[in-house]
Amino acid sequence: MPVIRPFKCVRPAEDKASAIAALPYDVYNRKEAKEVVKNNALSFLKIDRGETQFPDDVDMYSTLVYERARQTLEEMLKEGSFVMEEEACYFLYALTYDGQTQTGIVGCASVDDYLNGKICRHENTKEDKEQDRIRHVDTMNAQTGPIFLAYRRQQELEDIVCKVKEGQPLYDFTSEDGIRHQVWRLEAASEATERIGEIFSRLDRVYIADGHHRAASAVKVGLKRRREYPDYDGTEEFNYFLSVLFPENELRIFDYNRVVTGQNGLTFQELLEGIQKNFHIEEQASMFRPAHKGDIGMYGNGRWYRLSAHEELYTGDPVEDLDVSVLQNKILEPLLGILNPKAEPRLTFVGGIRGLDELKRLVDEAGQAGEEKIAFAMYPTSMEELLAVADCGRLMPPKSTWFEPKLRSGLFIHMI
Repeated sequence: MPVIRPFKCVRPAEDKASAIAALPYDVYNRKEAKEVVKNNALSFLKIDRGETQFPDDVDMYSTLVYERARQTLEEMLKEGSFVMEEEACYFLYALTYDGQTQTGIVGCASVDDYLNGKICRHENTKEDKEQDRIRHVDTMNAQTGPIFLAYRRQQELEDIVCKVKEGQPLYDFTSEDGIRHQVWRLEAASEATERIGEIFSRLDRVYIADGHHRAASAVKVGLKRRREYPDYDGTEEFNYFLSVLFPENELRIFDYNRVVTGQNGLTFQELLEGIQKNFHIEEQASMFRPAHKGDIGMYGNGRWYRLSAHEELYTGDPVEDLDVSVLQNKILEPLLGILNPKAEPRLTFVGGIRGLDELKRLVDEAGQAGEEKIAFAMYPTSMEELLAVADCGRLMPPKSTWFEPKLRSGLFIHMI
């Protein structure tokens, strides 16, 4: 039974929220992050990416960078850009994008629930990517990026959320990418607050939708603090990590597409002949976006193709039946020589939010430079598929899901 508890949130002052809120730290490279901070002195990126406050020749993983991030948060608290709640409470966080709204409950999840599998994962993490956030959380004494969790729809929680949203939001703004962000605070001593924790405790599990590396980093800092304070009793804040929990029926997964450099010594015609053993191939007059599971779009040699997987490729296995698995097992590995998609430099992952035009551009520009590239447009993995994989304790191939909209950092901070 997962523990989801309220917390004493550090959050932006009401008139500063829209300026402070920032996309997750890993959406940007160093140059892009620095440009954002240059144009917006309040952007949370100057805390999430402390190197933005240093010249480019300063190592972004220097101790000075993490210390500067901690000092910046302290300064912004003193000047009133951030405030701290006096009581532990939950929040609601609603994001509206392209006519659809998803509303999450903001609270803290348990390190122990992550360790014992009540918080289910669906992908592996990489140690090198964890180290930066481990140092950031440890130095800041704070978790600044919420973990995106999902739960199976609960009518009781839906009723509570609808009732709270009848009230005036604490924040209500639209970010530069057209996403509307609304936040409501629940009263600490309220029936709704009591019921939320109770309802979550009755669930078998919740699921990490996005933020596997942030979750792993927060947990490892929590375990580090347990070693440093062996008399801990489990109630300390380092035993919990910042999360936003959404009902699975409100979430949207976009496609996560692939671009491969080189044809592994095959001519394009030989590649088509190899693909034809497991797929029906139809050349398309224009860009092809898969409309259902089992279809894959392919762009190469200046043409678009529809690849329809033969039915016998699907055996009922929750991982092997994923379209990204079928692509990897029947095309990328045997024909194009992509043996390890997690570490293959010839394989590039392109988020579906960038559209098919981006796939065409990458392939066409490579062709103009005398280089061979093939693009594959995927049908999005469904939430049902994600939950099925997680429920049986399995892992998806890398980059199987792309969630939009992205949660903003800086709206909720959990001090540990």
